[in-house]
Amino acid sequence: MSMFQIFSVSGSAVSAQSQRLNTVASNLANADTVAGPDGQAYKARQTVFQTMLLNNDPGAAGVKVANISEDQTPGRRVHDPKHPQADAEGYVTYSNVNTVEEMVNMISASRSYQNNIEVMSTAKNLLLKTLQLGQS
Repeated sequence: MSMFQIFSVSGSAVSAQSQRLNTVASNLANADTVAGPDGQAYKARQTVFQTMLLNNDPGAAGVKVANISEDQTPGRRVHDPKHPQADAEGYVTYSNVNTVEEMVNMISASRSYQNNIEVMSTAKNLLLKTLQLGQS
C-alpha cells in the first residue's frame, strides 16, 4: 500500500464516523419526543458500516456506511391521561432512544474520527519529512 492510500483509508473512516455522529445527534435530539399524529414515536437509528476495497487493492480496505437502520424496540409508554398525545388507554408513547447508549456512541465515534484525523496528519508529516530528505 502506498503512503497516499493512507489518506483514502482514513478519509473513508472520517466520512463514515461523521455520518455516525449525525445519526447520534438526530437520536439525541428526539430522545424525549412523543408519538406524532400518526401514532408512531421516533425510532432510534443505528449506522451500519461495511468494508470496501479501495482501487481493487485487498491491502487497502476502507469503510462506508451500508445503511442506517431503525431500532424496532418498542418505545417507552407512560401513563398520563391528561397529556394531549395520550391514547385511548391514557398512555403516551415516547421514543425508544436510550440516551446513555447514544452518549457512548457519540464518544466512540468522535474518538475514532479524531484518531483518523491524527493518522492523516502523521502521514502528511512523514511525506513532508521524506521530501525534506530529498532536498538535502
